[in-house]
Amino acid sequence: MHAPDTSAARSASLAAAIAERAARVGVIGLGYVGLPLAATAAQAGFPTVGFDVDAEKVALLNAGTSYVDAVPAGRLAAVIGAARFRASADFSELAGCDVIVICVPTPLTKQRDPDLSFVTNTARTIARHLRPAQLVVLESTTFPGTTSDIVKPILEESGLKSGADFFLGFSPEREDPGNARFPTAAIPKIVAGDGAAAQRLVESFYERVVRSIVPVSSPALAEAVKITENVFRAVNIALVNELKVIYDAMGIDVWEVIDAAATKPFGYMPFYPGPGLGGHCIPIDPFYLAWKSREYELPTRFIELAGEINRAMPRYVINKLEAALDARLALPLGKARVLILGIAYKKNVADVRESPSFKLMQLIEQRGAIVEFHDPHVPEIPPTREHPEFAGRRSAPLGAQSLRSCDCVLVATDHDAVDYTLVAQHARLIVDTRNVFARNGLKADHIVKA
Repeated sequence: MHAPDTSAARSASLAAAIAERAARVGVIGLGYVGLPLAATAAQAGFPTVGFDVDAEKVALLNAGTSYVDAVPAGRLAAVIGAARFRASADFSELAGCDVIVICVPTPLTKQRDPDLSFVTNTARTIARHLRPAQLVVLESTTFPGTTSDIVKPILEESGLKSGADFFLGFSPEREDPGNARFPTAAIPKIVAGDGAAAQRLVESFYERVVRSIVPVSSPALAEAVKITENVFRAVNIALVNELKVIYDAMGIDVWEVIDAAATKPFGYMPFYPGPGLGGHCIPIDPFYLAWKSREYELPTRFIELAGEINRAMPRYVINKLEAALDARLALPLGKARVLILGIAYKKNVADVRESPSFKLMQLIEQRGAIVEFHDPHVPEIPPTREHPEFAGRRSAPLGAQSLRSCDCVLVATDHDAVDYTLVAQHARLIVDTRNVFARNGLKADHIVKA
């Protein structure tokens, strides 16, 4: 008689647990990606534990309080009440999980090189508790090869082997904070496994969590898919940002140009300029590919140029602000009081990661001006890696008197909850980087587009 194929047996037992939704899911990192995924897995019927090093987050979640808009309190209460979700800071509980999903940040260093410390530290933590018949999936956006060349060797330091003892995969997150049309379950999921058995398990798990999956041939290819999506956006945003500068010099309204071009039913996709890039993906992810390409001695000219253009936008906006103050109010920027509308990186969310508003605040204060901000979604600026000096600053009230007391309102984020008619009526000068006033039919001589 032949000895039983232990690899096949482990794969089969895990597949059966996933199929029956008896597999315990552990999601590491309970931020804008991990918490929605954990809630979605729990709603799909999987017993789910969310892991985070932040004990305060863990306590809030277990008390039914959410800090992520995509998981409102009612949704969180439902999965807690059904005993399908709880949060934990005890990573030894990973040993009891059948599926482990990594949703930790992948930022850049000050030198704009990839910082994989969160991923590697998490992989080492998993390795300490790894056991046979577990599926580990990385969701953090990174350069092609990370899963196989970095995460896999760390996990195998446990003495267990990928494909034989445990199973490894990659499935990039595609969250779009603030987009109610596409919650986690509605976004097609790219899935890939390290070997055929892992591929089957990754597909089996995610097809029970989201509505549709898109299997691809390898983790490296899946990593390349996510990088490609964000490079596409970064390059096109840089293009319209550059066009904004060119058309402004010609006296042409770039927003009107884009809206007119968007009427073409083929061959054109509208992108819109802004004061710079923000968020967890577009300002960061393309540079992961640029960094990796150096290994192959290949240039990434589009990526580097797009980054250069997008990073220059805050200074362009400040120059427009300075010129507007001088021309309209005969007031130097250094003696002005400026109110920034919107500190979040995009409209209708509380997410401030990589927000260009911080760079705008920094540049204005460096000129000697007084800066306040108003944001209906961000009552207080949380600690950030890039701008810790702004932590704790509170949103100023927005009313007729407060608007009249400042010299200029600078619109950095076009939240729907702002009363733009009130702003137009009472602000002495407005510099609009989002074209929000024109979109709302508010046009006046004291509104300057930037």
